[in-house]
Amino acid sequence: MLFFYQISIRVYFAIIKLASFFNPKAKQWIKGRKDIIKKLQESVNTADNIYWFHCASLGEFEQGKPIIDEIKAKDKSIKILVTFFSPSGYELRKDYKNADYVFYLPLDTPKNAHAFIKAVNPKKAFFIKYEFWYNFLFELNKNKTPTYLISGSFRKDQAFFKFYGSLHKKMLSFFTHFFVQNSSSQQLLESINFKNITVTGDTRIDRVYENSLNPEKVTLIKSFKGNKPLIVLGSSWQKEEEIISEFISSTKKNYKYIIAPHDISASHIKKIEALLKTDYIKYSDANSENLKKAKTLIIDNVGLLSNIYQYTDIAFIGGGFSGALHNILEPASFGNALIFGAKHTKFHEAQELIDNKAAFEIKDSDDFLGVINLLEKESELTKTQQAASSYIKNGVGATQLILDKLKL
Repeated sequence: MLFFYQISIRVYFAIIKLASFFNPKAKQWIKGRKDIIKKLQESVNTADNIYWFHCASLGEFEQGKPIIDEIKAKDKSIKILVTFFSPSGYELRKDYKNADYVFYLPLDTPKNAHAFIKAVNPKKAFFIKYEFWYNFLFELNKNKTPTYLISGSFRKDQAFFKFYGSLHKKMLSFFTHFFVQNSSSQQLLESINFKNITVTGDTRIDRVYENSLNPEKVTLIKSFKGNKPLIVLGSSWQKEEEIISEFISSTKKNYKYIIAPHDISASHIKKIEALLKTDYIKYSDANSENLKKAKTLIIDNVGLLSNIYQYTDIAFIGGGFSGALHNILEPASFGNALIFGAKHTKFHEAQELIDNKAAFEIKDSDDFLGVINLLEKESELTKTQQAASSYIKNGVGATQLILDKLKL
């Protein structure tokens, strides 16, 4: 199995390299890893007390960030190295103030893994949620480096729990301790004889709760809302945009709407504009006067969405029709009633929010209309919003549990 893994890594690299000739993200992936070991050797002082945090992308970084921030607050002599697999995570957090070093993760080959660990000499290593790279984990284990999984989340359909998952189980054996989000993950690990487990919850909840206490005010959004209820479509894809556009065009309900798409390219914004049949305005064109006439506001820049949720009442979150649901904890932290597509099995928090009567899953436009009709009743909206807020408040504390266990 290991032989096939090593081959597959090289095949993956070849595919990405080929794609880099016509795909900007793939090109960035390749460019960011050029001479990466040399850059590490020139930048990192191996005598330092380095804690290495590896994240796939931005979402995983947000789960590791509360731990990093607390470590830095307690002991500034600790140097933090953050690595990313994805360009989207690296580009957005390469200047993160509490990281002393931020790099791409080199390709997971035996040679790269050995050179990386030698160049960095981490005193502790933290992998966030999903990332499992055999050669890096092997080298950490060989060097007796304490290695932890943070906010781990396991499902029974993963290879770890299948008859063909011997290599994956071997990777798990390299971890010193697992900090997992829920008891079902603990039970799955125990079913394959791992006992070094602590159920902590999700560190993202600590992060979003903290942000919700002191959000950055957005005057134009507050002005746009006025005294009307506000529905936001957050990190949307085409299916969600079609559903909400149809709803906006066909209803006479007394709502205002914000559409914040995942793709803010000019071509995609034009597609959204073509779907809308009522007055709208783009955020880049908005001012205090023309906002008064618009029923819908299209967010055509990045970085606003997390602060927009403080003004909204109902959040329809993108990705639930493709199995790639976006962040639903941020809108929940501001007490939004939540709506998303039914393909959310990879996101345990989605089902938990549904079970807690804080969220609704939908399959089509009719379902969406049914949920909005229900939430039009003030008592139902209030009950749902309070359930979302309670879910977040009750989930706070994962960061401290981890730090206590690590004696940091």
